[in-house]
Amino acid sequence: MSNTRDVPFETTIHVRDACLCLHAQRAARTLSRLFDEAFQPLGLTSGQFSLLNALNRPQPPAIGPVAQLLAMDRTTLTAALKPLERDGLVAVTVDPDDRRSRLLHLTDRGRKVLARAVPVWRELHAAIEERLSDLEPDNLRGALNSLARSRPPREGA
Repeated sequence: MSNTRDVPFETTIHVRDACLCLHAQRAARTLSRLFDEAFQPLGLTSGQFSLLNALNRPQPPAIGPVAQLLAMDRTTLTAALKPLERDGLVAVTVDPDDRRSRLLHLTDRGRKVLARAVPVWRELHAAIEERLSDLEPDNLRGALNSLARSRPPREGA
């Protein structure tokens, strides 16, 4: 076994300190944990809150637009819908205009749970934004949205 390093430790430190992906993942995990704890009394996770909120539209959306909004593939979204459907918060129906497509509906129970969750979200979200006041949260949102919409070219592509 060789004692030489293929990647110098200095590179490890540089990646740790500079990697946008690592920093975004750490922040996302921290935010998810905070919101999971806040929504726990309502029986929701932060991801379920985001999904219920994404379904809160004048007309029931199809799976595709919701998956795109949440940056999920359709299979992952379908799996995320199962517990919400089981708990009576969401109903999935066949689109009468396209029998191959499914429409996602918030049930009355789902709307009530979402209505109880929104004040919890508002309070925690305001507290988090207050901690970010030096950063200007609108600029952070803009940068994150820009990253979410773009796909940098891969080398050799």
